[in-house]
Amino acid sequence: MTEREKSPLQKKIERGHWLVLGVFLAASVLWLPHSFTLGILVGGLVSIANFYWLARDLKRLFGLFSEGVTQTRAKYYILMKFYLRFIVSAIVLYVVITRMPVSVIGLVVGLSIVVISIVLTIVIDNLVHSIRRVRKKNASPVIS
Repeated sequence: MTEREKSPLQKKIERGHWLVLGVFLAASVLWLPHSFTLGILVGGLVSIANFYWLARDLKRLFGLFSEGVTQTRAKYYILMKFYLRFIVSAIVLYVVITRMPVSVIGLVVGLSIVVISIVLTIVIDNLVHSIRRVRKKNASPVIS
């Protein structure tokens, strides 16, 4: 996906991934052991890579629909891509856990980076828009 094709919210979420990873890494470098920091770094990179890979696969899926591919073939395509992504991630995580001195808890925290950044981005975005609506006195802070 090019930057033009991404929505503003998707751009915010993607920037949020890197921001949350940076904050977690900075905090772990200062206060936690090296193995925990390495776990956060590797887990964060794996989860962010998976996010980008999923976005690319979904874009291709919607492109298949526009080309007139049947729903059955499109379903097969996305399922195969899902299992491929799952297997590649499992192999990478297996190698990381068995060959690198990483903390498994740090790895889990790193793998949670995408989820944390999505939740934070959505909450912050909704709070900012709610405050704008209240200041304009034209809408409820709850209803868009």
